[in-house]
Amino acid sequence: MARKRKIVVTSVDRDRLEELFASPLAQAFSDKPYLHGLRQALDSARIIDTSEMPNDVITMNSTVRLIDMQSRESETFTLVYPEDADIAEGKLSILAPLGTAILGNRVGDTIRWKVPSGEGRWRVEEVVYQPEREGVAA
Repeated sequence: MARKRKIVVTSVDRDRLEELFASPLAQAFSDKPYLHGLRQALDSARIIDTSEMPNDVITMNSTVRLIDMQSRESETFTLVYPEDADIAEGKLSILAPLGTAILGNRVGDTIRWKVPSGEGRWRVEEVVYQPEREGVAA
């Protein structure tokens, strides 16, 4: 997963993700390239207060509508921490490859990441729900 520019992350999300990286669960996945990509993105991210988060940025617990650039199909996911993940309910773990790829991106961004058949490409169509926009504490 290559990121072209810095992502924007709230200080609350960054702190909780740092705790997650130190957890046994994340350690079990530590050899995965997409987690290295997330680590690098967090290390270079612009960290801001929740009150300053732009409304069109994907944060933790945001619900986002993505368009698969190849099939043109739309999918809606909520980006969650691993303990809340349930893909059948559209709850995508931050530790999943697509989860690591979408954090901090904004409406209009194209996200690329490696999949078994090559490279997946999704466009962020809409941030349907963002906790910071709604004034909901993380």
